[in-house]
Amino acid sequence: MSRKRLNIDWGQVDGVIDLNPYLKRYETHLVDIGLRNSTVVSYVWLVKAYLEYAKTYRPTTTDFEQFRETLHVKNLSRSTINNYSFAIKKYHAMWGEQIKYPFLKRNDDIPYYFDDEDVMRIFSVIHNIKHLAMLQTLFFSCLRASELCNLDDGDIDLKALTLRIREGKGGRDGIVFINNQCAAILKRYLAVRPKLDIDGRTPLFFTDYGKRWTKRGLHTIFTTYKKRAGIAKQGGVHVFGRHTPATLMIANGCDLRIVKELLRHRDIRTTLRYAHVSNKTLRDRYNECLKVGGR
Repeated sequence: MSRKRLNIDWGQVDGVIDLNPYLKRYETHLVDIGLRNSTVVSYVWLVKAYLEYAKTYRPTTTDFEQFRETLHVKNLSRSTINNYSFAIKKYHAMWGEQIKYPFLKRNDDIPYYFDDEDVMRIFSVIHNIKHLAMLQTLFFSCLRASELCNLDDGDIDLKALTLRIREGKGGRDGIVFINNQCAAILKRYLAVRPKLDIDGRTPLFFTDYGKRWTKRGLHTIFTTYKKRAGIAKQGGVHVFGRHTPATLMIANGCDLRIVKELLRHRDIRTTLRYAHVSNKTLRDRYNECLKVGGR
């Protein structure tokens, strides 16, 4: 005998707030003011953590100050704390409220990076053709996670060995390169991957659940393979896709101005952060260049 589920609204326990309607309103607000989709997704996720901490959909400035203090206690990076603050500021602005906070200048610390052996070890433990194509495309094209997730079939040109980046950082478009190694993996991937329409677009990469990849999902698969490769160094998907190729190119003698263009930096001072090289490279250059008496 089949049982039919009764359609009853049991309500909610007092004090438990459904935040989804307010997060949806915030998402619509961000779209209306013209933010890019990747930024919208990121800001909604950050504000969700904020509202869950405050246990209300209308936090006060005191709630914000206390929440921001918890971010410092967790020893999060300055850029991460700034991103939380940007997102929360726009949430309060949606309600006609203003909050103020000090902008944290980025440290000039040497960025983390993986050496060439680390990169090869990571690639060697990936046996899923889709994941390998994704991470090789990310690495060899020096992409941000959001840029990889935003790629569509029409953005790739395997003959010219290029990718078109649409609405990258700052809303800028651009053309980036792939090499023959990456193109070979992409060809194998495309030979077995069916096309899928999502919201009127055909993403180059999509999940097994028929969704476009997110930055968080990409980070998860990267950290899985990093752990499988036995690499304990700090650094996630951004370090792998941006810091590492930039550092390796400079260490191998690539002109800093070329690296600036490949990474699509507006200011070469940003690229200069990657002008650190390994101790071995420093030692080799030292031995080569600091000589006396013709020895």
